[in-house]
Amino acid sequence: MQPAYAFMGLPAGMMLKRIGYKKTALTAVAVGFIGVGIQVLSGQMDYQPGELTVFWIYLTGAFVSGFSMCMLNAVVNPLLNTLAGGGKKGNQLIQFGGSLNSISATIVPVLGGYLIGTISQDTRISDANPALFIAMGIFAVVFIVLAIMDIPEPHKESASDHKVKDTHSPLSFRHFVLGTVAIFVYVGVEVGIPNFINLFLTTSPDAAGAKGFGMDTAMAGSIVGTYWFLMMIGRLCGGALGAKFSSKTQLTVVSSLALIFLLIGMFAPSATTVAMPVFKGGASIGFGMETVPVGIMFFALCGLCTSIMWGGIFNLAVEGLGKYTAMASGIFMVMVCGGGLLPLLQGGVADSLGFLSSYWVIFIAFAYMLYYALIGCKNVNKNIPVE
Repeated sequence: MQPAYAFMGLPAGMMLKRIGYKKTALTAVAVGFIGVGIQVLSGQMDYQPGELTVFWIYLTGAFVSGFSMCMLNAVVNPLLNTLAGGGKKGNQLIQFGGSLNSISATIVPVLGGYLIGTISQDTRISDANPALFIAMGIFAVVFIVLAIMDIPEPHKESASDHKVKDTHSPLSFRHFVLGTVAIFVYVGVEVGIPNFINLFLTTSPDAAGAKGFGMDTAMAGSIVGTYWFLMMIGRLCGGALGAKFSSKTQLTVVSSLALIFLLIGMFAPSATTVAMPVFKGGASIGFGMETVPVGIMFFALCGLCTSIMWGGIFNLAVEGLGKYTAMASGIFMVMVCGGGLLPLLQGGVADSLGFLSSYWVIFIAFAYMLYYALIGCKNVNKNIPVE
């Protein structure tokens, strides 16, 4: 998905600017329907062991679906912020939107497990058809609903705007440029924390290179699942408190708290364990207790902090951009590639210094987000006309 974001981010922003929210959203939904359709078709093809053609066709469908997700994200974030009037209300609405995303991310794997069944060597792509058909049905329904809705278009260019060359862009605003860096490192942090929790827990203590804890993969998966569950809880709390506390205040608090959690996680002795309540997904949803290094518990608690960072950073970065907001959203989508690049850097540090030391990469990223919340988010380019 992330390569698709890197390819489609800027075009999505340009579409918002030229054809508006509604037509961009309709295009995104249609592209998503086509992408899932390609995946369904790949499952109808004859598969021979060792043959990669079917796999590449399925992967193409996933890539096309990634274009859809990128365009939809480019629409949703500025639209929610605009509908709420920006500021605290804008952040609140984005947080509630993120909460729904987290709830879906929790439910869909369970639903998919029921529909697809047990994965084995005999499992084929066509076994996923029930889930894929539901996805296509959702895209079709959403397309119809969007088509009949009246969506405001405050940032759509008029015919006269096309004739006038604009000397400015979102990148003319310092607080937006610094915000794009914040989004880049944020997505890397969101992905890196659970990824390296899983690697540390499942790697053997006797492994060559970075040493781990040697935990069963299913147990480790429950702990990683708890991180994502805490993100969902954090977004719900962020949405509930969004009208009372500004994005700047929220981002400052969670960045500071995350830095404290990381320091405890990195310096707590690995031999010191604690019984941690964990969220268990899979075939059944529930809670249980797992014995983990105390530091891992604090890494997982970072999910509460990362939960509201996307909405907070977006809200602060587009504040005061006016007509440049649509293009800014597209640029933000490009920076999602941080989720693929920052973990590579963290992995290099892990190979050299160990898994726990690799979290210094995450620490620096959180420190930057704290800087952005305190200083970098200030709009120092208010002289640029945005109407």
